[in-house]
Amino acid sequence: MATNSPKRLSQQFVRWLLEKDRKEQEGAYHKEQSHQQHPWWQVMCLTGVDYFSTLGYQPGIAALAAGALSPLATLILVLLTLFGALPIYRRVAAKSPHGEGSIAMLEHLLSWWQGKLFVLCLLGFVATDFIITITLSAADATAHIIENPLIPSLFHQQQIGITLLLITLLSVVFLRGFQEAIGIAVFLVGVYLLLNFVVISVGVYQILNHSDAIAAWQTALFARHSNIFVMLGVSTLLFPKLALGLSGFETGVTVMPLVKGSSSDIDSHPQGRIRNTRKLLTTAAGIMSLFLLTSSFVTTLLIPTAEFQAGGKANGRALAYLAHLYLGNGFGTIYDLSTITILWFAGASAMAGLLNIVPRYLPRYGMAPNWVLATRPLVLVYTVIAFVVTIIFQANVEAQGGAYATGVLVLMSSAALAVTLSVHRRRAKRGTVVFAIITLLFIYTTIINIIERPEGIKIAAFFISAIILTSLISRVWRSTELRVERIEIDETARQFIAEQGQGAIRLIANRLNAGDVQEYFLKETEVRQDNHIPLDDPILFLEIMVADASEFADVIRVKGVQVGDYHILRAESAAVPNAIAALLLYIRDLTGKIPHAYFGWVEGNPLQYLLRFILFGEGDIAVVTREVLRKAEKDPERRPGIHVGG
Repeated sequence: MATNSPKRLSQQFVRWLLEKDRKEQEGAYHKEQSHQQHPWWQVMCLTGVDYFSTLGYQPGIAALAAGALSPLATLILVLLTLFGALPIYRRVAAKSPHGEGSIAMLEHLLSWWQGKLFVLCLLGFVATDFIITITLSAADATAHIIENPLIPSLFHQQQIGITLLLITLLSVVFLRGFQEAIGIAVFLVGVYLLLNFVVISVGVYQILNHSDAIAAWQTALFARHSNIFVMLGVSTLLFPKLALGLSGFETGVTVMPLVKGSSSDIDSHPQGRIRNTRKLLTTAAGIMSLFLLTSSFVTTLLIPTAEFQAGGKANGRALAYLAHLYLGNGFGTIYDLSTITILWFAGASAMAGLLNIVPRYLPRYGMAPNWVLATRPLVLVYTVIAFVVTIIFQANVEAQGGAYATGVLVLMSSAALAVTLSVHRRRAKRGTVVFAIITLLFIYTTIINIIERPEGIKIAAFFISAIILTSLISRVWRSTELRVERIEIDETARQFIAEQGQGAIRLIANRLNAGDVQEYFLKETEVRQDNHIPLDDPILFLEIMVADASEFADVIRVKGVQVGDYHILRAESAAVPNAIAALLLYIRDLTGKIPHAYFGWVEGNPLQYLLRFILFGEGDIAVVTREVLRKAEKDPERRPGIHVGG
């Protein structure tokens, strides 16, 4: 009994680890109606725990990157936010009202394998964005903890340890089961924005009452730059370093299923939800733009440059520095607690995004093992990755800024490209030109950011390589699954099957060529001779055409076609053998009789046919069909017959 106890505990642990939470798996990205919908401003707060929390570190990073030019560089950022990112994502909202986001737009615009590979690459940047959101937010929360005057100096050298502890606590929450708490998000965002408003207002008051701050700033500006035009030019070049402030738009469209629309909304195009999501995006962008500009201004003018550097009291926590300096340690500690909480919750938002993104895309492509449908193993995988990233970057906020900006900018560039292609297909020339210019700006910004801070592309390259390698292995491993969501047959096809009489149901697999009587006559004669089928036994022809071989699972719609006296079942699918196997099982269950399928021999290199099957959905069809049936039906007596002649 005692000997078996560890084994039982191990089995219980594995069952718990692989348990699929039905409510999570049928959540906003699968069956959105299972989620309660909320007013748009409440959902804005949910996205705001990620978007608005960047105020915790953005002003410090901006000052460190641009120095005295920080307010002007931030102005460039705000202009691109309001006149670039916002119009892009307002259109994304109209094209993906069920939370598919810009990646799904590109997936629909780019078909076949090139589209799938492009999506896999984008998922690598999504992973970069969300993982770095977790690690950077935890690192900045740690900075607010250890720099608080009330915290003992003993903790000042434990930045990595504290950051890892925060990430661990985050993973524990998800291992227990996380549900997006909009109520908590509304409270956190409301308190955080109020505290920031107080700190910035006090900062503006200090500047107005100390004109020497403005004079010192002007002196610093003109000491290095001759005129305002040079300053604006340099600020434009510095803009890519400030791209952290563009985060939050992609999250804003992925949470669309949570936005309450109008009673007249229809599922295919919910106008009310689209309209309210646009309000969400516009309001969030407006609030963030105001706070970015004002926070950059007060922190640049009031904080000594040395304090922004590594080890300085304002490094990664510029507004917190002002809160302690002008409002005392009591208020400063309240501000720190608010910042720590919202940064930690921003990590939770990123983790939730990762847990929804992977099951949405990869299993549908056949490019993920079945265990990714369970939340807890994914949480452990992401936690380990976050640990590694934290250790590599030494829990440094500024050092991770480049990687975070890379993920954000690539996603925004892809969204801009998707919108440009969508507008171009509608032949709207003016709109195409405008969005093409915005796309080029984002691409330029992305390239500059990658050149100056290559750590982001290195991390993204690791994620992309891991995703593609894992995806290809999984695709091969799962290639002999049934891979059919359901089968729909028309009345003609149903009648053809019913007319097979009391004998065996015989189907001849045929590759459609001319489609005339002569083709079917020659094929029937060959198959009857090779397999000794009596002339009076009725036969059906079965023709499966490859639609998009890069898809994994699809709905097979079978239609009955008559050519002369020959009856044909014709359908399209991503993979011919899997479709044939699924149709044979369907006919068996429909008629109660075991169907038999007849194929011709295929000559050639087996490896070549294996690649053709994986990439193009064809290959050695008879062999693969039998293997799919063997895995789908364990009882040989109930398994449809496969015959090969030649």
